[in-house]
Amino acid sequence: VQLQASGGGLVQPGGSLRLSCTASRTIQSMGWYRQAPGKQRELVAMLTGGDNTLTADSVKGRFSISTDDAPNTVQLQMNSLKPEDTAVYYCHAISFGSSYWGRGTQVTVSS
Repeated sequence: VQLQASGGGLVQPGGSLRLSCTASRTIQSMGWYRQAPGKQRELVAMLTGGDNTLTADSVKGRFSISTDDAPNTVQLQMNSLKPEDTAVYYCHAISFGSSYWGRGTQVTVSS
């Protein structure tokens, strides 16, 4: 499975960004992790099948994950961004028991 991610960039605190990720074939779950400098990679949000969603407490109420009309595509809408959201964001998917990672995309929140 190949994961194609888009979005990210530089935004001021309080701003918004949208990340999108498309898988090359059917997946059972897909979402986003992030890794800030000097920190471990952590879950941001994940769609796990059906209407089930996992969202990190640190982003609840600000970030939302949803499917797109395009097949095998999810989007992460990030609102009210904070400097501590600055990280490399990685798309992740699980397909038939195997785990896949996309190339990271940088999100920088700074004035």
